[in-house]
Amino acid sequence: MENVVIRPILQKDNEAVAEVIRQVLVDLGVPKVGTAYADKALDCMYENYNVPKATYFVAEVNGKILGCAGVAQLENCNGNVCELQKMYFLEEARGKGLGSKMMNACIAKAKYYRFNKCYLETMPYMKDAQKLYKKTGFEYINERMGDTGHYSCPVFMLLNL
Repeated sequence: MENVVIRPILQKDNEAVAEVIRQVLVDLGVPKVGTAYADKALDCMYENYNVPKATYFVAEVNGKILGCAGVAQLENCNGNVCELQKMYFLEEARGKGLGSKMMNACIAKAKYYRFNKCYLETMPYMKDAQKLYKKTGFEYINERMGDTGHYSCPVFMLLNL
């Protein structure tokens, strides 16, 4: 995808990012309860990631936000573990290598913050996303780690950084 810019979220991006995430979740038929759709943080992502050891990125093409993802400390987890959070792309941006670019930015930031591991949760039918995660080095694990608040996501993956 040409002209893509992956950059940290700005406060002015809050509304567009919330719209992207909700649209993707609706498109994919994801339950609204127990997933990112219901997160209180969704409408103020800039503020929620404007803390130490956390960064949220947007993927922008010609001024339009087409996707987003971030890393932050995994809540209620023993160990130096971050979570890959809220990685979503509009349908028009999928299958064009944007996910790999975003993953590279997130993993680089997690390493910069000196996390030892990166954890994620996803839905079983999000096969394309899981292919990307496995290609990046994530492996399936059997148990939930920490407390993401996404009790409807039953697939757990972990990456050693």
